[in-house]
Amino acid sequence: YDENDSSTRIIFLDCGRRLDTFRSFLWASILVSAIGFLLVFVIVAFLSNKIVRPISDSYEKQKTFITNAGHELKTPLTIINADVDVVEMENGCSEWLNDIRIQTKRLTELTNDLVMLSKMEESDNSSLMMIEFPLSDVVSEAAASFTTLIQSQNKKIELNIRPMLTMKGNEKTITQLVNILMDNAIKYSPEDSSISFDLDQQGKSIRLSVSNDTLDVIPKEKLNLLFDRFYRADQSHNSSVSGHGIGLSIAKAIVTAHNGKIQARSLSANRISIEAVMPNGL
Repeated sequence: YDENDSSTRIIFLDCGRRLDTFRSFLWASILVSAIGFLLVFVIVAFLSNKIVRPISDSYEKQKTFITNAGHELKTPLTIINADVDVVEMENGCSEWLNDIRIQTKRLTELTNDLVMLSKMEESDNSSLMMIEFPLSDVVSEAAASFTTLIQSQNKKIELNIRPMLTMKGNEKTITQLVNILMDNAIKYSPEDSSISFDLDQQGKSIRLSVSNDTLDVIPKEKLNLLFDRFYRADQSHNSSVSGHGIGLSIAKAIVTAHNGKIQARSLSANRISIEAVMPNGL
């Protein structure tokens, strides 16, 4: 208002039209944005399906091929082993027959591992028989079975297993998980080193870890590659250590089937830890 001596002037400004215009523009902008987001979502979903489908189909065909090829290879491998036994009975032992037997055994183990990995990746946790079982007892028995092998290589084992732990899961695959982690730690650790095996409970989850010294330094950025198929820290594949590089892939599939996560951590320059965390399902 404006005061001039004894008079007062009051001015009223009607902004109704401007506010109505602003509201109309605001609602129109919101509507256009929503329609735009919806169209972009539909286009991205359509294109993503087009792009991902060939990759998904190729991956499924690969798993099917591995499973079928694995089953087809079992018969000729069995026949080769039987033929070697017959030849050995007729002509006696020889270096060549022994080599054939060793390589046939390796191929059989690789075939079985590939079939196992393919089956684990094809199935989900609903296809596994999940029952409550004494986890501490099962893990202790599986880990203790490696004691003699560890001592024969002048290595030490430290077992830190929390007693009386139970878990709802697949007992057979959990036992296989322990065997894989222990076997991996033994194979890729130097002599006169120590291996630590830990089993504990974290809230409603089970934590299982195996740590060991390594023959070579593994860069931190390559630790997750340990769970890839056929990956080995020695990329030349000429290492004297036996193995096919798919053991940890199977371990990851087992943990995933139990709705858990597995990772590799670097404890020092030459020591790593493989840690699996799974809900106990109780």
